[in-house]
Amino acid sequence: MSVKESRRVFVIEQAIEGNITNRQAAEVLGLSKRQIIRLKERVKTEGVTGLVHKNRGRESKQRIPKETRERIVKLAQDSLHNASCQQIAEILEEFYNIDVSSKTVNRILKKNNIPLSHTHRSSKLKRSRKRLPQEGLLSQIDASPFEWLEDRGPMLSLHGSIDDATSKVQGLHFELHECLFGYLKLIQQVAQNFGIPKSIYSDRHTIFFSPKEDKLSISEELSGQTVPLTQFGRAISELGIRHIPARSPQAKGRIERLWGTLQKRLTIELRMAGISTIEAANEFLPDFIKRFNQRFAVVPDNPKLTYSPCPSLDKLEEILSWHQERKASHGSYISYLGHIYQLVDSNGKVIPLTPKSTVKVLTHLDGSFSALYADKYYLLQELLIPPKEKVKNGSKNTSTKKPYIPAADHPWRHMVINKFKRPNSNSNSSSNSNSNSNDNSSLFDKRGVTKSVSH
Repeated sequence: MSVKESRRVFVIEQAIEGNITNRQAAEVLGLSKRQIIRLKERVKTEGVTGLVHKNRGRESKQRIPKETRERIVKLAQDSLHNASCQQIAEILEEFYNIDVSSKTVNRILKKNNIPLSHTHRSSKLKRSRKRLPQEGLLSQIDASPFEWLEDRGPMLSLHGSIDDATSKVQGLHFELHECLFGYLKLIQQVAQNFGIPKSIYSDRHTIFFSPKEDKLSISEELSGQTVPLTQFGRAISELGIRHIPARSPQAKGRIERLWGTLQKRLTIELRMAGISTIEAANEFLPDFIKRFNQRFAVVPDNPKLTYSPCPSLDKLEEILSWHQERKASHGSYISYLGHIYQLVDSNGKVIPLTPKSTVKVLTHLDGSFSALYADKYYLLQELLIPPKEKVKNGSKNTSTKKPYIPAADHPWRHMVINKFKRPNSNSNSSSNSNSNSNDNSSLFDKRGVTKSVSH
């Protein structure tokens, strides 16, 4: 018998003995006067056991079957470990057709001594920025490096975009590292699925903003730019998107909180699907985004969309590509990434290039190349040229230099060249030698060439 029931027995016995009135007993037990009278009659006929609840020992018809409870415990220990009770309840209903509340899951796990990773925390007082009134006015973008595949695959960076007004996930894309192509593919998803947002909110990563803010090229100055643009900055500028830099992670709190939610939910769903490669993970994302938005997206103050229309697929592909300029050589070809290319049209005809003219090379998101020359687009065809032999020992020419042989009619061939030998200084006839040498030296110039002597 519980403490509550023991207290009730004592009060009812006092009422039966006449020590207290029925009204006083009702006030003490928090019951009605009529209920006190019923309990007194039950004790007189059944004894003290009459005060015990009649459902004691019976199994409730609403009780979850033992097999279901055991299955919930097994899933929480295996594929759903580290998941919150709310997420476990959602997954059980969606994938296993088990309809239980998050509180029921919490109660079952506590009874089986399974630790809960995500407990409710009291909210802290903080100043938040009000949402924008319409969808499409502002998109927050960022990337999150995390072990999304756990021990089944490499560490990946998830690039994501979220709408400020609705918290709707606009796009997600996996890459091995945070990179330009990950963000360009993200913008491609947003443009094709929703449209072009009015502005983008991001951190000050060098992918977004150039560190050389005060250094502009001549072409950039002539085009009217005030700051140098990165490849990403150029792309969104051509799409007409305003770029707003965030000074702190807290400034773009919606995308930061999204990473906390996805690191709990997406990781578990990737584990349940048995995904271990980046390709399979990217294929899994569209269906996940759809279900995620149905669960977490909110209704904006103004339901009117503000997205700008998406350009044509060809134009969008042109904008969302890596642009590099190259100078044409005298052989009507360009050099790019260590290879030689010629420009060809759709019929395979080689396009002649003006020497030293500028050719813009486009690297598309699928890895293919194209070129823009004289406001026209062309394909690139690799030109196979045998590589030059490497110079050995730092010498520019490995061949032996041939000696120069003058022609037969060269003027020097008609000169009389005499090798003059100095006399021996130890000779006894030094005086005679000196006199002879003085006489002979007058016949030769400094080069040993015979002088003309008149007789």
